[in-house]
Amino acid sequence: MLHIRDIAKQYRKDNRVIEALAPVSLNVSSGEFVAVEGPSGSGKTTLLLIAGGLLRPDHGSVSVHDQDVHKMSSAERLQFRAKNIGFVFQQYHLIAYLTVLENILAPGIARSESGNMERAEMLIEQFGLQHRKRHLPSELSAGEKQRTALARALVGDPKLLLADEITGNLDKENLSIKVKQQVEKTISRI
Repeated sequence: MLHIRDIAKQYRKDNRVIEALAPVSLNVSSGEFVAVEGPSGSGKTTLLLIAGGLLRPDHGSVSVHDQDVHKMSSAERLQFRAKNIGFVFQQYHLIAYLTVLENILAPGIARSESGNMERAEMLIEQFGLQHRKRHLPSELSAGEKQRTALARALVGDPKLLLADEITGNLDKENLSIKVKQQVEKTISRI
C-alpha cells in the first residue's frame, strides 16, 4: 500500500546543511499499523509529510497504491490525497473560523462530496464531541482539538491514515475505547 524508497530531505540555512531526514525506506502493507518512534527533531514529521505528498523529498520516491505521489501534478496530488489519505497533524491545523462540525466536514470540499454529514455526526458522537459540535477551535481544549482533527482525518474513510503524535494531547479518560475502536476499525479497512 505505501512504499517509500530512499527518501531524504535537507534544508540550507546560513551556509549550513540541515539534514531533516536521512535516507529511509519503508514498506507498509494494507491493514498494517506502523508506529515511528524517535526523539524530537529526528525527522518523524518530515517522513509523514513526504509520505502523504505534502512535502517533496530531495530524492527518493513515495508510492501509495502503486501511484508515485510526487510524480503527480499539484492538482492530481491534491485530489489523490483528498480521496486516499487522512492526516492528523501534531498542531491540529483546524480552521479557526469553522465550528467542530464544519472542520470535520471540510475535507469533503476537496473531494467534491456532500454526503459526509452522517459519518461526521457519528464520529462526533464516538469521540465525545456532541457538546462542542458548534464551537470554534478557540473554545476547545487541546484534547478536543485533537479529537476533532482525528474525526476530520477519518470522515472520508481514507485508505491510508497518517497521524503525527495522534494521542499526545488526549487525556486517559478521552483516549477511550470508542476512540481506539474507531481508529482500529479504520485501520482494519486499509
